[in-house]
Amino acid sequence: MLEIRIHGRGGQGSVTAAELLAVAAFDEGYDAQAFPHFGVERRGAPVQAYVRVSSKPIRLRERVYTPEAIIVQDPTLLEVVDVFAGCEKNTPVIINSEKEIKDFGFSKDYKILTIPAVKIAMEIIGKPIINTTMLGAFAGISGLIKFSAIRHAICQHFPPALAEVNIKAANTAFCYASEGDKYCKLTPKVCSISKDDKNKLKVLCKNG
Repeated sequence: MLEIRIHGRGGQGSVTAAELLAVAAFDEGYDAQAFPHFGVERRGAPVQAYVRVSSKPIRLRERVYTPEAIIVQDPTLLEVVDVFAGCEKNTPVIINSEKEIKDFGFSKDYKILTIPAVKIAMEIIGKPIINTTMLGAFAGISGLIKFSAIRHAICQHFPPALAEVNIKAANTAFCYASEGDKYCKLTPKVCSISKDDKNKLKVLCKNG
């Protein structure tokens, strides 16, 4: 079983990121679980969200204390929260930042990737909403989830226009993490929408 912990602040979409990751894992044939943990429930307050992925049924329901991967959506949390708590030396840690790893002065040798998620989101989505961008980076660095599964999860969650730009941002981050190229030239597949009946719309990805 793989346990993932997402650190963010209220309003940054950390819970949505966890849910999307669980949906993507489920699409890949895994059992998956996602849930949040809130402290003081206000916008901007530190938030944690957890994801478990397993090839077997998941019965554990407690918080993630020993994560095998960490996503940090807000780098200011590094100053107020021990985001490395419980992780091993080689745990993958993805941090939203334009800084280089050496600029943080980490005392432990983790497998860290810094990604300019805000810059990518602003250029592609037009807003500093980075949860899907960070998921793309996670897929790229971990190899656990295929990008097609991330794409499909985004299509299921967002209306077509929003899905398209979020897929582009996630794809850019995926390439940045897996190939070191933040201006990846791969073309993401866009979403179309079909009407099953008068009351229900289903988002589908072309070729997905």
